[in-house]
Amino acid sequence: QVQFVESGGGLVQAGGSLRLSCAASGSTFSINGIGWYRQAPGKAREFVAGMGSGGRTNYADSVKGRFTISRDNAKNTVYLQMNSLKPEDTAVYYCNQFPSVRSHLWGQGTQVTVSS
Repeated sequence: QVQFVESGGGLVQAGGSLRLSCAASGSTFSINGIGWYRQAPGKAREFVAGMGSGGRTNYADSVKGRFTISRDNAKNTVYLQMNSLKPEDTAVYYCNQFPSVRSHLWGQGTQVTVSS
């Protein structure tokens, strides 16, 4: 069983930066790719960024050029560097398998709030 623990969220002004971390534990060998997803109040959860097992990355159009996903295999941790944050980036951010999520792997997420 794999578990993900997200951290690094917070309150930041528009134009600021945050780096989120997703620490994986358990049977991590069963996970190929890991992605970041987010859910804003009143909206459905959406894909943000993903990295496959070969290192290929994919981003939602809304974050291209601003967010960067990276992975430290030695630490079983995936990062999301978020720059030039906008109020519309406000959401709870989660990590899960990429490209296909597993419903039982959703964690608590980490709240990101961007003030205007």
